Amino acid sequence: MPELPDVAAYISALEPRIIGKPLERVRVASIFLVRTADPPLASAAGRVVRELRRVGKRIAVGLEGDLWLVLHLMIAGRLHWRPPAARLGGRNDLAAFDFPTGTLVLTEAGTKRRTSLYVVRGEEALAALDPGGIEPLTADLAAFRRALSTENRTLKRALTDPRIVSGIGNAYSDEILHAAKLSPIALTHRLTPPEWEALFAATISTLRSWIDRLRDETHGAFPEQVTAFRPDMAVHGRYGQPCPRCGEPVQRIRYADNETNYCAGCQTGGALLADRSLSRLLKADWPRTLDELDALKRRA
Repeated sequence: MPELPDVAAYISALEPRIIGKPLERVRVASIFLVRTADPPLASAAGRVVRELRRVGKRIAVGLEGDLWLVLHLMIAGRLHWRPPAARLGGRNDLAAFDFPTGTLVLTEAGTKRRTSLYVVRGEEALAALDPGGIEPLTADLAAFRRALSTENRTLKRALTDPRIVSGIGNAYSDEILHAAKLSPIALTHRLTPPEWEALFAATISTLRSWIDRLRDETHGAFPEQVTAFRPDMAVHGRYGQPCPRCGEPVQRIRYADNETNYCAGCQTGGALLADRSLSRLLKADWPRTLDELDALKRRA
């Protein structure tokens, strides 16, 4: 799922391309995409783009007349900049937004069709689509700690809850926790003041670093390779590969369609966190430390 740095990259690329330009028409290929009926999508045609805004993990396109098109890309939605009047042909093509200088095409891989488009009017209606989490890049340490401490949650859950923190998901939460040297299952009510400072600093530095990286790697081109798995990430998506800081193999916790990646050497004092399915299968044989894991592998 595109997260804060990825959405920021999309907005940076779109601003010089569509701000001040009229949205000539919107072509929708999937009946599941548009989630609102009033105002009608057709009312966006001919209006000039005045503003682009990030609302959590959503991209809000502000048109004249205080009309907003709000895109939530979910897991598999992506944006592409194509020549004017580009044809919608593939089964993954959901919609096209036609401008005089090019066409913004929305695609979604797979068949679940979770990507959504809302059409709303006014700031109040736009705010209603915001889950309400604090903005991590503008909050201070006190506000950050207060938001994450409202309930006693694991750091992983707190960072990825959009009602608590805006724009952070599975990928960048892994990177933030690795940078802070904190366990993903550490509880917010048990963090010490130095750990809060480390978490806050890691959140700011990780997000800013990736915003800069994603902007720089496109060199002004449109970001066509937005992905949650990047080879230069420290732990996310790098299960079994060496941690860039200590060299120990990156570990994982799998649940549903997601997994948490972490370094036992850097983040958990060498302890392995229980993977639900594997720990139930192995029971007492589940390795508790990296040394036990190495011994288990040698016996295999």
